[in-house]
Amino acid sequence: MYEILIFLAAHHFLSLFSQTFFLHRYAAHQMFTMSNFWEKVFFICNWLFQGSSYLSPATYGKMHRMHHEFADTENDVHSPKHDKTIMKMMVKTKNVYTDIHEGKTVIAEKFLNNLPQWTWFDKFAHKWPSRLGWAILYTLFYVKFATEWWMFLFLPLHMIMGPFHGVVINWFAHKFGYRNHKVYDTSVNIFPIEILMLGEGLHNNHHAQGYNPNFAQKWWEFDPSYAVIKIFDLLGIVKLKKKSKETPA
Repeated sequence: MYEILIFLAAHHFLSLFSQTFFLHRYAAHQMFTMSNFWEKVFFICNWLFQGSSYLSPATYGKMHRMHHEFADTENDVHSPKHDKTIMKMMVKTKNVYTDIHEGKTVIAEKFLNNLPQWTWFDKFAHKWPSRLGWAILYTLFYVKFATEWWMFLFLPLHMIMGPFHGVVINWFAHKFGYRNHKVYDTSVNIFPIEILMLGEGLHNNHHAQGYNPNFAQKWWEFDPSYAVIKIFDLLGIVKLKKKSKETPA
């Protein structure tokens, strides 16, 4: 039993950290820089941690920049204001992501700057054999360690871990919470749940200051991912940029 719970928690936090650190704050917003070596290291980590729900950093970056530009308008790639159910929003987001990844959507030039690229690895990680391989590994782990039938109910979550994290923020953090900033969209902060989301739940703060790598602003708010980024900065793994409103939103 404990093996399953530890595995579930590890997959949740590692996948989520990869998404907020590498896909969100680095690929989409360029809040810090890193060397080509470290970029490839985190490409691999993104594949290891997200597994069957691997998301392309460049595709995520394009889509997320569009979300900020068109937040809660009819052109938003995902919005509970226009997508009336969670499932409808998830399907729409998946279709938008796929169209961007396959080059079926014309993307404005302003959304294309400084996106991380590792073409052959991204293709490998994105293909169905890789996703199927991870799904088989997850299933084998559960067959080995699950001691009760209900534990297998967690298994589908592993398959869609990345999109699951996305829908938690893009649905609930646009519906239930408090606001530190008056912005033109419905973004809110969902403290203290945001700690379990590694800072991503401080969504209103982020929408108001998309250039700021620290999503926490009030004394009681805490952004665990920013604490790790500061350590990486001290170790020379990344280099934090000076806060600038010219940084991609």
